[in-house]
Amino acid sequence: MSRELSEEERAEFANEIERLRQEHRDLDAAIDALMAVGANDALQLQRLKKRKLALRDRISFLEDTLTPDIIA
Repeated sequence: MSRELSEEERAEFANEIERLRQEHRDLDAAIDALMAVGANDALQLQRLKKRKLALRDRISFLEDTLTPDIIA
């Protein structure tokens, strides 16, 4: 049983999605930069990739929340 989101909540979610997408892009650039310079810090790369996946999951959750369920 889910309730419909208010316009304010929808705007907050949309803002959070955009912020998370930017952080996701920034992490992508950081990972690429570390790999390009040949940094062998596997733990750091693993942490960045794990954070990137967590962001993707959160973005997906918020997008699913904003998209109304359509019963086909």
